[in-house]
Amino acid sequence: MKDIRNFGIFAHIDAGKTTLSERILYYTGRTHKIGEVHDGQAVMDWMRQEQERGITITAATTRVEWKGHRLNLIDTPGHVDFTVEVERSLRVLDGAVIVLEAVSGVQPQTETIWRQADRYRVPRIVFVNKMDRVGADFGRSVDSVRERLGAVPVPVVTPLGAEARFRACLDLLRGEVLEWDDADRGATMTRRAPEGDEVAELETRREALLEALADFDDAVAEAFLEGTWPDPNELRKVLRRETLAGRIVPVLAGSALRNKGVQPVLDAVVDYLPSPLDVPPIHGVHPDTGAEEVRRASEKEPFAALAFKIQQDVGRKLTYVRVYSGVFRGGRLYNATRRKVEKPAAVLRLHADKKEREVEARAGDIIALTGLKWTVTGDTLCDQDHPLLLETIAFAPPVISVAVEPERSQDEAKLLEVLERLEEEDPTFHHEVNEETGQTLISGMGELHLEVLVRRMKDDYNLPVQVGRPQVVYKETVEGGAEAEATFDRTLGDKRHWATVRVRVAAADRGVGNRVTLAPAGELPEAVAQAVEQGIREAWLSGELGGYPVEDVDVEVLSVGFDPENPSEMACKVAANQAFREACRSAGPVQLEPIMRVQIQVPDENVGDVIGDINARRGEVRGMSTGAGITEVEALVPLRRMFGYSTDLRSKTQGRGTFQMLFERYDRVTG
Repeated sequence: MKDIRNFGIFAHIDAGKTTLSERILYYTGRTHKIGEVHDGQAVMDWMRQEQERGITITAATTRVEWKGHRLNLIDTPGHVDFTVEVERSLRVLDGAVIVLEAVSGVQPQTETIWRQADRYRVPRIVFVNKMDRVGADFGRSVDSVRERLGAVPVPVVTPLGAEARFRACLDLLRGEVLEWDDADRGATMTRRAPEGDEVAELETRREALLEALADFDDAVAEAFLEGTWPDPNELRKVLRRETLAGRIVPVLAGSALRNKGVQPVLDAVVDYLPSPLDVPPIHGVHPDTGAEEVRRASEKEPFAALAFKIQQDVGRKLTYVRVYSGVFRGGRLYNATRRKVEKPAAVLRLHADKKEREVEARAGDIIALTGLKWTVTGDTLCDQDHPLLLETIAFAPPVISVAVEPERSQDEAKLLEVLERLEEEDPTFHHEVNEETGQTLISGMGELHLEVLVRRMKDDYNLPVQVGRPQVVYKETVEGGAEAEATFDRTLGDKRHWATVRVRVAAADRGVGNRVTLAPAGELPEAVAQAVEQGIREAWLSGELGGYPVEDVDVEVLSVGFDPENPSEMACKVAANQAFREACRSAGPVQLEPIMRVQIQVPDENVGDVIGDINARRGEVRGMSTGAGITEVEALVPLRRMFGYSTDLRSKTQGRGTFQMLFERYDRVTG
């Protein structure tokens, strides 16, 4: 397992992730032709919509070999609407390559990915791509990693020249110039000694490298003070140790589209990113006792794996899993999350949309299983004799909805079946039938997200649908605090159902969610306590203002009165539900709406018009940066004000403006 690297490629949209992935496939011999994104021929963008749109929509998995190492690679989307693919990939990967675009450096989605990687403690390396673009600036990109991400970037491969003058790279550890042969599309990389001005450039860059590493290693600090250059292998060990600890981030540079700088990225994956043996043992709990359980990355340990993705493939269900321990050679597996026994039909190795049958799944593998009936994203699969429940995967809530109905009336039942399948694949997609209007509503992370799913209904399931106007997903909370008491007293048959519940509700900090505490704790019978809590949880699914879900509310159950000889769980549940609703009505309920972080790139001459438009949309400009004739404006804007913005922006900038948008938080509706 020391020769395995499970890593993903992540970036803001259009930074060049898939272009880098295609070169990796070509240079490792996995493919014999470079697939280009702009031609719709990228191997990793295998979906029809990905090829038509020129963007990545779903994470694609493959395996390649490089210098005796087995690399399991996941290429992920950059568009914020498909953040589910990023979240679940980071949950199961050991390392990450973060691609920056050399003109813009760190962008909004880069920050989101970085925070997700921090949460899962995933070591990273950075590749500054598109060094051949007008406005490319390696130093500025490195500075943006330090300033916007709070990381310690340590360049190890730096560019020689920029924009049209970008011609080669410097390998700082070996002190050599790296060049690529255009005749074979960069497959041949040659090394030579630096010449002329390159010598001074190398010395300057090397001094900065030693200075950065001196803070983490005494031997490097001593060499830095003495003005000597340490052995490259020793430096590589220091870089690996500090990268795995998350204290530094190695940085490389190149231009994937121009076939320059890709092989050093593969070397860095091998040299600096962890193997399964370098990752701390996974911790879980016994599903029955709650006792903590530990699994090490060993084939001798009991089998344990996490299902991180579901995909419908020609009528069959593929379940992607990351194997943390043990070996599976067929037979049965136990789903500890659902408490169900599963019998996988086959183990498959994946290469984008192609599958290769395997005889076993071993610790450290990322594979797919077929034939699983109950398993969904985030479930734990394990040995039934040694059950283990791993931490599941958390996903952001949907922020936008549209109404859909089938074009053919006879497809009503089929619509619900297809929506359930899509929902199983994508945890950020939800559907519901509005009881009052009878409409079927689908909810997702953005207009593009829903547009892609609607198109899939037609292409993949032969189910054309009509779509209504987008609607914002609102929520509710309270501004103050209040107490309320409710009594339920009814005789049904020969039994009296009676309970009195008193609760206090108060506003919680934004984003922390809802919490229920029982006071005094532990004094209620378990069945009564569960009924009271269930009544409150059901009540916050539909608030008082518009029936929207209630968020960020602290609920304290002050007292529960019931017949100790014959307690009624139904009465406790209904009384708790009514008490919570009454307290919310008195605590100042307010409506919340999704606020989006919007980053807009426009020509300098259009900045005034764009800012004026943002203000008219009740937005708040948070910052601006300028470079190469382009100004980047960052603002917070209510989602309901952003519908149709792409058309408005194009008209204000003669088609030259672009923007990206991602969810920031829920906040009070104003104006």
